[in-house]
Amino acid sequence: MTVYYYKGAKILAPFSIISNEPMYDVDTVSLGKQRASQNAQRWEMSFTTVGEPSTQVDMLLGAVTNTDSAQSMIMPQLPSVDASFTVDATTVALANSASAGATSVVLNTTDVDGFLPKGSFVSFSGLSGSDKVYLVMNDVNLDAVANPTVQLYPQLKVQIGASNTMKMGSAVLFKYYTDISNLSGITFTDGVLSNAGTITLIEALS
Repeated sequence: MTVYYYKGAKILAPFSIISNEPMYDVDTVSLGKQRASQNAQRWEMSFTTVGEPSTQVDMLLGAVTNTDSAQSMIMPQLPSVDASFTVDATTVALANSASAGATSVVLNTTDVDGFLPKGSFVSFSGLSGSDKVYLVMNDVNLDAVANPTVQLYPQLKVQIGASNTMKMGSAVLFKYYTDISNLSGITFTDGVLSNAGTITLIEALS
């Protein structure tokens, strides 16, 4: 299983990945439900880390500095998804363009083989001002199908051209802000190990 790190410290389970998608929710006169998305979505993560002497300084600096600036880290993948991922590359070309608001893209798999499982987090390169992370909604066999379609959640924020590529695995970066409601600092438990408490990260959207 792939190990993920925050500020050089190993991320521990339990690990929460939350989709924040505001919804309109109203009751009709007949007590029926009507719901509609506002077409805005971001990912939020919460986790703890292993405290080690080699990471104490970086964790402390990360807790108290640059809280007003967006930072980035490798996007963690679910363990079962990571175990099923066999694509022999971290990027794949697109077969054609896709407009903003689309919920799928078509891949050009001429130079790529392997299996991209549903539940994978992906992103796209070459998009000025957009570092959005998307979730793959269907299994994609890059060996068997020419130009397969990848279903995505949420819908695309910006138009994507055929000159862009889809990033997978370790190439997917999560651009984030640290939740400022978190306690800023670290706690020493025995003079050697330290604990930064629960860390909450909020996807930085442009």
